[in-house]
Amino acid sequence: MARKYSRADYLALKRSQIPASLAQIKGMRFDSEEDASVFFARELDHVKSKTYDKLYPQFTVLNNIPRTSDANPGAETITFYSYDKTGLAEIISNYATDLPRADVKGKPTTVQIKSLGASYGYNVQEMRASRLAGKGLDARKAEAARFAMDYATNRIALVGDKENGLMGLLSDWNDIPVFVLPAGASGKTDFKSKTADEILADFTAFVMFTARVTNDVEKPDSAMIASEVYYDLATRRIPDTDTTILKFLLDNQPYIKKIIPAPELQADNVDVNSYGKNLLVLYTDDPDKMAFEEPMPFYQHPAQNKNLEVEVPCESRVAGLMLYYPLSALIVAGV
Repeated sequence: MARKYSRADYLALKRSQIPASLAQIKGMRFDSEEDASVFFARELDHVKSKTYDKLYPQFTVLNNIPRTSDANPGAETITFYSYDKTGLAEIISNYATDLPRADVKGKPTTVQIKSLGASYGYNVQEMRASRLAGKGLDARKAEAARFAMDYATNRIALVGDKENGLMGLLSDWNDIPVFVLPAGASGKTDFKSKTADEILADFTAFVMFTARVTNDVEKPDSAMIASEVYYDLATRRIPDTDTTILKFLLDNQPYIKKIIPAPELQADNVDVNSYGKNLLVLYTDDPDKMAFEEPMPFYQHPAQNKNLEVEVPCESRVAGLMLYYPLSALIVAGV
């Protein structure tokens, strides 16, 4: 049974000069220009499918915070409301006519939706070489385009884009509180300089801080931490035991159930970390608290004919991080 192919890609190839050029070459084993178009449309479809399946584990934030696609790709903005209850009940007389009023107030927040784009393509010589060698089209071009798109998306999820009104997890205008670490017995605040007991006390302080400022409503259940700090916690044992600090935290901390290493939170990752220190971010893994909104996730359009080349445009639509409850998260600098 013949492998299926995109009809749009087939038509784009047939309109180009590539199939005709290939079909005329001796030894290329094409009966006609149409056969060449069908063959490369199938190859292109395979490349596209492979690109959709590609995962890049280094994009920690993009892979671990909630992601939603609630908005229509055609929308230019998204507006959501943050609600707060107002009013107090009071003791009243039997014939009271002026009962205290309870109500709900909504504060609208409007964010922009922006498009991201990249592309890849193949020229006639690359298709000749592919057919001559008996190999499929080189998928690395498509993977490079996907990587570029995911990199830009992950960066927006982290630091946003202030010029375009897109918010990120580490944006300095997102209202997520920043926790000031206390110094340990060594006089330093970083985890590497602290004892196991001091680190465990710090984690308790993180959760208690969030609970206190929200009247015990918010209790973060997930944490992302700079990779080198994570590896220290994962390998350093609590004195006189066979239990690592990380395992003890996950087994005994009543709220935090997931701790993830994040290279983006390293002090030396200056592209996305403006703090100049190793970071830890606590958050609630719940799209009702916060979510990265992608009205249109990564999409590859049909191939386009450009002289002796076919180009595949790639696009996505993003609205940045939607912070419905900023106090459900916490940034800790200098761990």
